[in-house]
Amino acid sequence: MNTLNKTLALIALASSSAAFAATDFDTLDVDGSGTISQREASVDAELMSKFTELDTDGNGELSKEEFSNA
Repeated sequence: MNTLNKTLALIALASSSAAFAATDFDTLDVDGSGTISQREASVDAELMSKFTELDTDGNGELSKEEFSNA
């Protein structure tokens, strides 16, 4: 059920026009994990285009420090 809730939250975020202008870490960190996954970042095309470059430790997620380099 928790995965379903996260998926629905991501769909709602992606469908809102504000999502594409989102540049705030906490807004993009939908699941509150303290990192931004590729799935969470996918709502922001500009962030996705830089994701691999920003993910300096290569773990597939952006920390607040990595995100601040965007």
